[in-house]
Amino acid sequence: MLQSPLAAKNDVAIATTALTKSYSNGRMQVLKGVDLSIRHGERVALIGSNGSGKSTLLKCLIGLHALNEGSVHTLGETFNKVPSATQRARLRKQTGFVFQKHCLVKRHSVLTNVVHGMLGLPGSWRAFTQATAPSDWRTKALSALEDVHLEDKAKSRADALSGGQQQRVAIARAIVRGPKLVIADEPAASLDPVSGKEVMDLFSDLARAHGITLLFTSHDMEHAAAYSDRIIALKAGQVLFDKDSDDVDDTDLQETFN
Repeated sequence: MLQSPLAAKNDVAIATTALTKSYSNGRMQVLKGVDLSIRHGERVALIGSNGSGKSTLLKCLIGLHALNEGSVHTLGETFNKVPSATQRARLRKQTGFVFQKHCLVKRHSVLTNVVHGMLGLPGSWRAFTQATAPSDWRTKALSALEDVHLEDKAKSRADALSGGQQQRVAIARAIVRGPKLVIADEPAASLDPVSGKEVMDLFSDLARAHGITLLFTSHDMEHAAAYSDRIIALKAGQVLFDKDSDDVDDTDLQETFN
């Protein structure tokens, strides 16, 4: 198994070395030798135009897409190509995911949707509904709903909630296991400005309160700057810049998106 020099540092949550990813038998190269390092507890915004490789990179970091070359170190697991089944299971237990689409089961209750965050654990068939879930899973789900200020909606159907509330349920589902890492792919893109700000405020507050490493993509540069400690820009499958958020200026952004 490959061992990156960055992976030896105890404070590193994510590191990549010369990460390359291609499709169509190598004819379409999406990532072209990406090197990055993210420390535990950091909030990092990943920006770039459509097709720059952002979503592909997120999936490579947690082993959902196989690498062509290079290595990845995430939450203590180091792999090239793909992680082993055991590594993948350990990564899943420690990682929460939030995407642009809420992906809730709308006919089920809010509490059941949060309990679904336990799927994949031993005995996870019991997470199909809150009624069959162990009492400690329901307790954790209610605590997660309290964290996103929706404890009063636990018995409501998911489709009775607003878009912003549904995304907050998705956040509760992502944090119910107590993850070390949360990955969010355009989490506010489908929301109105007020709801989008509320969701990003929650992400930032939860990351700080629980020591969670937060990696999110965004096309909203105000969100990228306000809710991150660092901004990493991808362009044509390569890292264009990696800077403290306060140091990113208009020239950097013009170069990223032009």
